Amino acid sequence: MTDTLPKLLVRNAAAHGGEVALREKEFGIWRAITWAEYAARTRAIALGLRGLGLGVGDVVALIGDNRPDWVMGEIAAHAIGARSIGIYRDALDEEVGYLLEASGAAAVIAEDEEQVDKLLNLGDRLPGLRHIVFADPRGMRKHDDPRLLPLADLVRAGDAAHAAEPGAWEAMVAATRGDDVAVLCTTSGTTAQPKLAMLTGGALIRHCEAYLAADPKGPEDEYVSVLPLPWIMEQIYVLGWGLIARMKVNFVEEPETMMADFREIGPTFVLFAPRLWEQIAAEVRARVLDASPLKQRMFALGMKLGLAALEKGQRSALADAILFRALRDRLGFTNLRSAATGGAALGPETFRFFLAMGVPMRQLYGQTELLGAYTLHRPGAVDFDTVGVPFNDGITVRIEAPDPNGVGEIVASHPNMFAGYLGGAANPEMRDGWLHTGDAGYFHPTGQLVVIDRIRDMATTSRGDRFSPQYIENKLKFCPYVAEAVVLGDGRPHLAAMICIRFPIVGKWAERNRIAFTTYTDLSARPEVLALLRGEVAKVNVTLPPAQRIRDFILLYKELDADDEELTRTRKVRRGVINRKYADIIEAIYAGDTSIPVDTTIAFQDGTSQRIRTMLRVVSAQADAALAA
Repeated sequence: MTDTLPKLLVRNAAAHGGEVALREKEFGIWRAITWAEYAARTRAIALGLRGLGLGVGDVVALIGDNRPDWVMGEIAAHAIGARSIGIYRDALDEEVGYLLEASGAAAVIAEDEEQVDKLLNLGDRLPGLRHIVFADPRGMRKHDDPRLLPLADLVRAGDAAHAAEPGAWEAMVAATRGDDVAVLCTTSGTTAQPKLAMLTGGALIRHCEAYLAADPKGPEDEYVSVLPLPWIMEQIYVLGWGLIARMKVNFVEEPETMMADFREIGPTFVLFAPRLWEQIAAEVRARVLDASPLKQRMFALGMKLGLAALEKGQRSALADAILFRALRDRLGFTNLRSAATGGAALGPETFRFFLAMGVPMRQLYGQTELLGAYTLHRPGAVDFDTVGVPFNDGITVRIEAPDPNGVGEIVASHPNMFAGYLGGAANPEMRDGWLHTGDAGYFHPTGQLVVIDRIRDMATTSRGDRFSPQYIENKLKFCPYVAEAVVLGDGRPHLAAMICIRFPIVGKWAERNRIAFTTYTDLSARPEVLALLRGEVAKVNVTLPPAQRIRDFILLYKELDADDEELTRTRKVRRGVINRKYADIIEAIYAGDTSIPVDTTIAFQDGTSQRIRTMLRVVSAQADAALAA
């Protein structure tokens, strides 16, 4: 019975050993890895880990970029009866220390010197961490910590163990059980430190099979792994779908080459987080601003035709000919048969943009505790205001305590949920087998689920007007000049916003308009940039009811950063942190100040710091017709 990931890998290697399973780009060249090679290297890593004394009950952590060795290391950990935990590559030393302590990790497979340094900087804080295996040896000669071991040496030891005991690998894999916890997956941690959800191998596989029934994939499908592997959805696609459907998984060379590598593969399926879809849309629109007047008019005409056809549930052949076909090719979307967004809400304008382009976009919804997504748009029933319907009849979603409009808390249950939190952490969200998601929503008359916002983030002005900050923020982020936005107004007489500019695009705009600037802080304070953003906010305002319009805004002096705990590692806003950290600025906005002095220090990841002294201007953004035009 193939109820664990190692068993699936052994099955695929035996039946399809010569077929391509993975690809990785190295030095500009795509290197194919067959199922037989995949299994052989995983076997070597597993036997090498066993040789270090690791086994049932231990935890193996992995940190670094998305690489085949990460995937093989994770499956190898499961093969020896250990549990795996993925750590985001950009996590700071303190975050890494917390997760390794909380999980009790005995070994870490780290990609390179940068990640190893984080572990060594923790000193004696992790007495249970016995082994640090590193994949890239560059820069490692200066370290002499006895826990350090090159991955190449571990693989050689594993190969030697296989030669000495040929049946050990098969026996280990056969002993794995689907009911055992295999993956420790971090929750989003929007309000506190993330918890570690325990996922069994059998539940992961069964849930992936339910998902595949709703969105079929096979060996002919191509996927590019660009989302962080610690995230539950990337675990579903790279490990679950990759092993069950034998979908080919491709790994880019570097994060900086992602879109170029993506285009070379031309995947048939893609999942991007909303932030990345927003970034792609913003970059397209920014390039149009640099194009010739003729190309700008062609783009405007193509978008007008495409959006008009979309409203009728159709596609515009003319728009495809003059714009969208070339644009899809430019972005690497030519071969897409399925595309999804999840992890947070995607603004309706961005959703319309890609649907009009011909990208087969669908929205999904889920939580780590329920093994990621469990609702999805059905083909031909895509509605950007909803997140679709459950994968199958075994998944139940209901609205708890709905108000007269049917809005209440989304509550869900299905047979393949998580097995609790590691260490018995409090789990008030789980009651009688149902996960209380903390999200506000309702059912559309078509039966599709609509997610409004987090219940705790739903806000009401002092005048009694309710609004969703996230909904307005997503509208703002469709603007190519806006990277992030935080809408304020809960308990206040009106709405205001703190906006972070998209520095590369606004910088290019400033250069084109001969506006001198030095830093992000300097550029965001330029009066020309304030006027530019005032017009963009006004355009958003005219699409909103009067009570939900932004009256004032500031351009923040820095970008919101996960390293400063302002965002989660999956780029969700931590509103509690924002409200505390920028309390003085928020109070000044609502006090009616027109300018707010700032004198603060920013700490960088390399340990350096910079003092920032600037003046924030509070800009009025009343939605008048002249500005919107």
